[in-house]
Amino acid sequence: MGKQDNKHFSEVIREKLNTRIVGRIQGGQCSFKHSGVLMPLLVENGQLKILFTKRTNTLEHHKGQICFPGGSVDEEDASIEETVLREAYEEIGLQREDVEILGRIDDTLTLVSSFIIQPIVGLLPYPYDFTINTSEVERVLKIPLGVFGAEKPGSKGYGVEFEGMIYDTPTYCYDGEVIWGATARIIENFMDIVGHKLLLLEGRK
Repeated sequence: MGKQDNKHFSEVIREKLNTRIVGRIQGGQCSFKHSGVLMPLLVENGQLKILFTKRTNTLEHHKGQICFPGGSVDEEDASIEETVLREAYEEIGLQREDVEILGRIDDTLTLVSSFIIQPIVGLLPYPYDFTINTSEVERVLKIPLGVFGAEKPGSKGYGVEFEGMIYDTPTYCYDGEVIWGATARIIENFMDIVGHKLLLLEGRK
């Protein structure tokens, strides 16, 4: 049943993402750097979940935050897909052949650092034996998609304080962790595009 669930979810996501125009941010300003992230999805017991990483407190950017695997575009990268798959392997040991790329969602900007982020949505097999790069990643989290649904009261808020600054950003709370900034906007964008259909499909399982 698991493979069939994967097929149903992947078909819905792929159709929605590939029949729309992706919102792009032009990086004309030289201060902006380009990066990509993988938004990893997996199906566990018929339930669609989003995989996140919690960054260590020793990194230069976004220390201790909940985010997606990803990083800066290298000159050697032939595409943004290659960037995110390379970074996902480096951070959590995800083999590129194990990722089913489903499409792209809209670009977003980071609030604290100056990155234009291009998010790629991918489906992973479950279970999966991740190999954590402990110099970058403290742990991985699997959060049910329903946590980010509009019908989930109390999970979503706005505004967060970070290093003495108040940022105007959507926030999501789960199991004592706060997801905010670019990661929260990526989730919000994904849910606006296809979240309702996925939650309906999940409810029929």
